[in-house]
Amino acid sequence: MSGGKKIKRHPIAPDPLYDSVLISKFINQVMRKGKKTIARKIVYQSFEIIKEKTKKDPLEVFDSALKNAAPLLEIKPKRIGGATYQVPVEVKGDRKITLAIRWIIEGAKSKKGKPMKDKLAEELIEAANNSGSAVRKRINTHKMAEANRAFAHFAW
Repeated sequence: MSGGKKIKRHPIAPDPLYDSVLISKFINQVMRKGKKTIARKIVYQSFEIIKEKTKKDPLEVFDSALKNAAPLLEIKPKRIGGATYQVPVEVKGDRKITLAIRWIIEGAKSKKGKPMKDKLAEELIEAANNSGSAVRKRINTHKMAEANRAFAHFAW
């Protein structure tokens, strides 16, 4: 069975502007080809757009967006006796945040015809208002987990 080594996690330094590790993780996910300064610029500019549009603190909007996009359940395939079952599993700790961040960024990328900062700001505002593609993805994941609840007894 899997009695592998414990994963060594690298400590992530908080971002310089908001002093938040979460935003730092978000910036790292936005980053492409190691260009962190560009990723920072995109995230900070999208926070400025959020501040203009919502008249709220962008950190508040960001936190509520992550909370609304984070899944409680997900599906993991488990092979039992030649058949593969989709087993619903509870999402633990860090993975919730990671999935929420990934889905928000994917949702922003899928939009076309605007600069990334605008798309990201739009997606964060939508997620904070409990709509948008990241929240839709969470709802679909929950529906699939609910549909496969019969196989929950395989989760061990």
